[in-house]
Amino acid sequence: MSTKAIHPVGHSKLLLNNVSVSFPIYHGGSRSLKKALLFRSSGGQLASDASQRITVEALRNVTLSFQTGDRVALIGHNGAGKTTLLRAMAGIYEPVSGEVTTHGRISPMFDISLGIDGDISGYDNIRLRGLILGLSAREVEERMADITEFTELGDYLDIPVRTYSSGMMSRLTFAVATCFEPEILLMDEWIVAGDANFLAKAQNRIEGFVRKAGILVLASHSTEICRQWCNKGVWMARGEVKMVGDLEDVLTAYNSSLAAA
Repeated sequence: MSTKAIHPVGHSKLLLNNVSVSFPIYHGGSRSLKKALLFRSSGGQLASDASQRITVEALRNVTLSFQTGDRVALIGHNGAGKTTLLRAMAGIYEPVSGEVTTHGRISPMFDISLGIDGDISGYDNIRLRGLILGLSAREVEERMADITEFTELGDYLDIPVRTYSSGMMSRLTFAVATCFEPEILLMDEWIVAGDANFLAKAQNRIEGFVRKAGILVLASHSTEICRQWCNKGVWMARGEVKMVGDLEDVLTAYNSSLAAA
C-alpha cells in the first residue's frame, strides 16, 4: 500500500494496481448511525475496520494504466469516487491497499489558490506557489517574466495580495498554475479564471497548457469538455471502476445506465 514516483524515462506513465482508499468516520458500532449514513450516502460503501470504527470505502480495488498521449475523462455521478481517485493519483490520499506508480511529475490542478499568503507581495506569492507546484527556485525565476506579463497586474505585484480584488487574485494564481509543461496533469473540473476581459486570454492559455501534458486525467460533468479533450473514459460508480475504454463507448454505457435507472 504505497505511492511511489519514478523519474520519467522516455515517456510518462500512471499506474494503479488494486488501489483501495477508505476513511474512518466513527468510533463504535451504532447500528442506527450506520443505517442513517448508509441511506444518505450516494458514494462509497460503509464497513468496519479492526478497531470497530465505521469507515467509508471510497475506492475499491481500482486498477488502471495510462501512458503518454492518453486523455482520460472520469465519468460518474457525484459521490462516485472521481475526486478521491484523482487525489489518490496525486499522492494526497494514501491507499490502504494497492499501489500507485507514476513515471513523470504529477501536476494536480485542484485548488490553484493553494499556498497564497495575503500578507506578502504578488512577486513573493508567485515564488511561493511555484515551489508548492514542484518547481525549483531557478525554474520559478526563469518563468517570472512570462507570469508577470500574463497577469497584467504591473505595479500591483509589488504590494500585498490581500489588497487584490478577486479578479486580480484569479489572474495571479492562474498564471502561476499554468506556467510550466505538465507531465501528468490531474484536473477536477475545467479551470476558468478572471473577469470577462481576461477570460478569452485565460482560455487560450489553459488550452495550450493541457496540450503540452503527457497524460491528462480530467473529472468533469461537462460532456462537451470531455469530448473536446479526452480520448478515453473511466466510468466510476460507488468507488469502483465500472468500465474503461474509448470515451464514446463509455459515455454510451453510462448514459444508458442513467436512462434505465
